Amino acid sequence: MSEIIPRAVLWDMDGVLVDSGEYHHAAWRETLARENVDFDSALFRSTFGQRNDTILRGLFGADLSDAEVARIADFKELLYRQRITTDGIDALPGVRHWLRSLQDAGWRQAVASAAPRANVMAILNALDIGAYFNAIASAEDVTRGKPDPQVYLTAAARVGTTPARAIVIEDAPAGLEGARRAGMKCVGVLTGHAQLQADVVVHRLTDLPADAFDLLLASSAD
Repeated sequence: MSEIIPRAVLWDMDGVLVDSGEYHHAAWRETLARENVDFDSALFRSTFGQRNDTILRGLFGADLSDAEVARIADFKELLYRQRITTDGIDALPGVRHWLRSLQDAGWRQAVASAAPRANVMAILNALDIGAYFNAIASAEDVTRGKPDPQVYLTAAARVGTTPARAIVIEDAPAGLEGARRAGMKCVGVLTGHAQLQADVVVHRLTDLPADAFDLLLASSAD
């Protein structure tokens, strides 16, 4: 008798578990002001969700050294985590309900994020939701950022499933494109975009019907 492959939901973090955009923008703005760069709202929106090395080399040039990338990015992420710790943060609507429901139904769950692992842990600890996740795939675990599918494939492997048995929850076009490239069905959440291309699109996770993930998985098998 062949072993049944687990079902899994792979969660993006920023814009899906939490809306921490203002914290990120404030941290980038303060960090880059020290480098004499004006990081305005338009620039922030155009880069949100990208890896730090991609953002910084886009600003300073492709020849920016790894050491400089690390110096600037580490300072920004420290400021971000300090704000999370000091000011706190709430889960987006529907997150806690779906984390519990999916876990109770036997789904495995993973975070698949472009953020550094320390940021992921800061959010999971602030929300006290770490126990729901079987694995984490973060910036340190991949060499290519979204829309490359690497982070999703890594997360799926860590929870012992295949792309056909994994469903991604994302809020950004690059992330949804990465899910498609990975061969995974996806839910798009309109946290920061007026429209998205996904298998299911909702304004918030509370809009999802109770059988949404089961139906997506069934359609993946068709």
